[in-house]
Amino acid sequence: MESLLKFVENEFVPKNEFPEFSAGDTITVYYEIKEGEKTRTQFFRGVVIQRRGSGTTETFTIRKMSGTVGVERIFPIHMPALQKIEINKKGKVRRARIFYFRGLTGKKARIKEIRS
Repeated sequence: MESLLKFVENEFVPKNEFPEFSAGDTITVYYEIKEGEKTRTQFFRGVVIQRRGSGTTETFTIRKMSGTVGVERIFPIHMPALQKIEINKKGKVRRARIFYFRGLTGKKARIKEIRS
């Protein structure tokens, strides 16, 4: 049964090609929003807190500060509305899931950048 599920996922779910990113990276996600008849592109820029799952169920969580309020959004990697992902900064963190980042503010909330 499990092999049948994997076969269906591989054959029928459209896969998007995005650059490789991980926790600590600052990225911009462009996605399509439908409002009635019209569609428009909106972006969400923030720090990747985690990537989880595998295959078609893989998701990633992005956190940004909107004024003084932290806003998090979870995106499925293979969501059809995702148009593109830009990597703005590569961050150097020691963990795959940086939930401690939620409690940091000001200068403590900076992530060291990897220069390439």
